[in-house]
Amino acid sequence: MAADILTSEVANARQRINRTELAIQRTKEMLAENIAMQSRIRTAQRRLVEAARWVKTDP
Repeated sequence: MAADILTSEVANARQRINRTELAIQRTKEMLAENIAMQSRIRTAQRRLVEAARWVKTDP
């Protein structure tokens, strides 16, 4: 009986570990996506600033 409880607890712990590992992996993927998006946004902002300069200097 004690062995059954221990086996069940170990199985539950393994499931929690697996879910946590999947959550960590997804978090890493989301972080990478956010970093890439931030880079695209900053590039677009620089282009807008440069375009605004051209508009101001073009008669």
